Order: sequence, then C-alpha cells, then structure tokens
Amino acid sequence: MGMSKPTPEQLQQVSRWVAEGATLSDVQRRLMSDFGITLTYMDVRFLVDDLGAVLQDKPEPVPDPAAAAAVAEPAAETPEVPTTPAAGAVKVSTDTLARPGAMISGKVTFTDGQVADWYVDNEGRPGLVPATPGYRPTAEDIQQFQVLLDAEFRKLGY
Repeated sequence: MGMSKPTPEQLQQVSRWVAEGATLSDVQRRLMSDFGITLTYMDVRFLVDDLGAVLQDKPEPVPDPAAAAAVAEPAAETPEVPTTPAAGAVKVSTDTLARPGAMISGKVTFTDGQVADWYVDNEGRPGLVPATPGYRPTAEDIQQFQVLLDAEFRKLGY
C-alpha cells in the first residue's frame, strides 16, 4: 500500500505548523485531517527533520508513570561514554519487560552520548523519547539506529 507524499505546498504548511509550536503528534493529526495523508509518527519525525523545521517542545512520550524514572537513569551512564571503546557508535538495548502500552521497548545511545528510550506501541508505531528534552539525533545516527533496531527485532523473532 503506497503512502501519499505531501506536496511542496503541504510541506510549507507543515513547516508553518511546527513554527507555530505544533508537536509531532499535532502534525501527524493535521496531515490526516487537513490533507488525508496518513504517516507513522516516525515518518512525521523524519519529514520534519528533512524540512529542517525545529520543534518548539519535546516529542510527546507515551503516558507512562515509569517514564519519569527512566529519564533520570541515563545521566548515570553519561560519564562512561568517552572511555567506552565503542564510543562514537550507536548502541541499542531491549528492555526485558516492555514499557506499558508498548509491544517492545528499550534504550539507545547515540554517537554523541545522548540517550533515549525507544518503543514500538501495540499498533506497530515506533517512538523515541530522548532523555534531554528537544534532543534530535543526526540523520546518520537515526539510520544506524534503524539498522540496529531491525537486527534486534530479527534476533527476537519479530
């Protein structure tokens, strides 16, 4: 099933929405309601990144009381990043127990040492919740992350 791609005019509208403070979820909803374009949350994120638009706030996390605790944890890992032999490579781990509302979840450390929680919800939509509000990984890191995530999924039999 092919996804319709936004026209240049629609892309300009997406840039305006983001400039006005729209979240990725807002953009996703408005693409559907205004233009009939259905994109996954991650596709909307890539679209906004490709436009070079800067989000006014952090991506909306899945409502999860444990998220607040999870966000505080990565700070402890930060000091070890420069001394780790694999520093500079994206690292992905999978949670033993998926976060509430997720089919599978885990953590990712990007090449700059920034950490984020990742998840795939029960409807198969991916999400990324950075520990640092507003953090956006580089396109190269996202590509490497997707490759590692794909390998992780195959390893787990998804």
